[in-house]
Amino acid sequence: MDRRSFIKKTGAVGAGAAAATALAAPAIAQSMPKITWRCTSGFPKALDTIYGAAEVFAEAVNGATDGNFNIQVFAAGEIVGTLEAADAVKSGTVEMAHTASYYYSGIDPTYALGTGIPFGLNARMTNGWMYEGGGIDLLNEFYATQNMIAFPAGNTGAQMGGWFRKEINTVEDLQGLKFRIGGWGGRIIAKVGVVPQGIPGGDIYAALEKGAIDGAEFVGPYDDQKLGFNKVAQYYYYPGWWEGGVCLQNMINLDKWNELPASYQQIVKNASALANSVMMARYDTLNPTALKELAASGTQLRPFSQPILEACFDAANEVYAEETAKNPAFKKVFDSYMAYRKEDYLWFQLSEYNFDTFMMLQQRAGKL
Repeated sequence: MDRRSFIKKTGAVGAGAAAATALAAPAIAQSMPKITWRCTSGFPKALDTIYGAAEVFAEAVNGATDGNFNIQVFAAGEIVGTLEAADAVKSGTVEMAHTASYYYSGIDPTYALGTGIPFGLNARMTNGWMYEGGGIDLLNEFYATQNMIAFPAGNTGAQMGGWFRKEINTVEDLQGLKFRIGGWGGRIIAKVGVVPQGIPGGDIYAALEKGAIDGAEFVGPYDDQKLGFNKVAQYYYYPGWWEGGVCLQNMINLDKWNELPASYQQIVKNASALANSVMMARYDTLNPTALKELAASGTQLRPFSQPILEACFDAANEVYAEETAKNPAFKKVFDSYMAYRKEDYLWFQLSEYNFDTFMMLQQRAGKL
C-alpha cells in the first residue's frame, strides 16, 4: 500500500471516529445536562435531623448525576422565611422547598394532608398511603393547581406533645393558654380553648423565654434539646396527637420539574425516598439518648390525660366535618387518607401493638 492510499484510508477512519464522537457527545450532554437548583429549607441549620434530610437528598442527586445536577440547600430565612416557602416555589423564586406542607394550610387546608393531620396516620401508615395507597398521586393532583409537584422526603415519627410552664391536667387547664403549634393542630386546640400561635421553629425559644407564649411544641427530644426548650419550660407532655407521623415534602416548581430529563426526575424521586428513610432512622437513633438526658436535667415528663385526648379527638372530627363539607379538593384526599387509617389500624392492633406491648413489658421488667 502506498503512502497516499494509507492516508486516505486512515483519514476516512479518523473522520468516521470524529463523526461518531460528534454524534455521541450531544446525546450524553442532553441526558446529563448541567443544572443548578436552589432549595429553601423550612428549618434552621442547627437541626441536623430535619434540615439535614434536605442535605441527604441534595447529596444523593449530586452523586447520581456525577455532579451535573447540583441542588443548593438554604436554611429558613436565607432566601425566604419558612412561611413564605410555598409561594416562593409556586412563583419560581426558588426551584424547590424542603418543608412541612401543613405550614401552608392557610392557603388551602389540603396542604395539611401532605404532612399529616391530628389523629391521623403514623409514620409507617403514612409511607404506606403515600407509596402504595395512592397518596402521592392524589396530593399531586392538588399541588398541580398550585404549580407544584411534591414527594415525601422525611418523617419524624410520632412527636412529643410539647413544653409547658405549668402542668396541664384537665381540659379546663387549656383555657386561654397561648401555645405555639404548627399546621392544623391549631384549628383543633382552638376548639378546646387554647389560643394557637404560629411561630417558626427558630423563633420559639425567644417567645417561651420572654413569656409571650405559655407553651410550645416542635418535634421531639433531640431537636427540642438542641433548641433549648427545657431551659425555659419544665413540663414535657406526650403524645403529640396532632403529629403522629409527620411527613416532610420536597415541593418543586412544576415548570422546573417538567424541564428536567426523565432520568433526573427519577433520580429526584429516588433521592427523596432516601431522605425519607434516613430522617426517620436518625430520629429513632437520637431521640432515646436525648430523652434520658432531658429527664436527668430536671425535665418533668407528663402524659396528656384521657379526657384531654378525647376532647381533642372529638374537636378534630368536628373540624374535619366542617372542612369536607365546603372544600372538594380537601375531601377527595381526606377520604382516601382516612380510609387508609381505618384499614391499617385493623392490622396494627394485632401485629405491631401486641408485639411492641410485650417487648415494652420486658423492658420494664429489666429483661432487655
